[in-house]
Amino acid sequence: MKPSSIFANVNIGDAPDRDAKIRRLEDYIRRRGFREHPVLTRCRQETDEMGGIALMQVAPDQGALLGFLARLIGAKTILEIGVFTGYSSLAMALGMEEGGEITACDMSEEFTDKAKIYWEAAGVSDRIELRLAPALETLTALLSEGREGQYDMAFIDADKSNYDAYYEETLRLLRRGGLIALDNVLWGGQVADHSDQSADTAALRRLNEKIHGDSRVEMILLPIADGLTLCQKK
Repeated sequence: MKPSSIFANVNIGDAPDRDAKIRRLEDYIRRRGFREHPVLTRCRQETDEMGGIALMQVAPDQGALLGFLARLIGAKTILEIGVFTGYSSLAMALGMEEGGEITACDMSEEFTDKAKIYWEAAGVSDRIELRLAPALETLTALLSEGREGQYDMAFIDADKSNYDAYYEETLRLLRRGGLIALDNVLWGGQVADHSDQSADTAALRRLNEKIHGDSRVEMILLPIADGLTLCQKK
């Protein structure tokens, strides 16, 4: 979890104590701010052992929020774009009632084979349909199958250059009142640094601006982990 505005009104003092106090507060939030299913803990810890690529995994507080939201809105159908080792899909599946369905889109058989192990261990594999293909191809296929307006919730966490395209197709697949969550919208703070014009940063910055002005949705950007934008389709 990266420091954010949640610490604005907390007495954390000045450097050099500031960083230590923030770390203690972050640790406290991790220990008392949410509950983590044992299989989620196993998934997170084993993914951490994969090295730098583990940064692709959502933070545990994000996973807890996604599962909470799935439960809160009574989601029966969820679309996930970007699976990796399955933490986010597992968190959402655990938040769904029995009989719910997640359509999980990814291209990596290697990583999703790991995800399947955790889904099975948690007893939710029957709630997750994995589609291995470029996500835009899968979204097009879902639309051709008559799934427009059929999904209750979606989570987007894949290649940043295609975020806008994923957002547009997902809006078509989502029902009115449905929820989209987009990860990494702060991009390590780089979206606020206009000297950074790299492709991924520029793509996220443009999408953030677009969503902010998009009359088709209600939206809020939450400063949790690397930033999570929630959009409700009108």
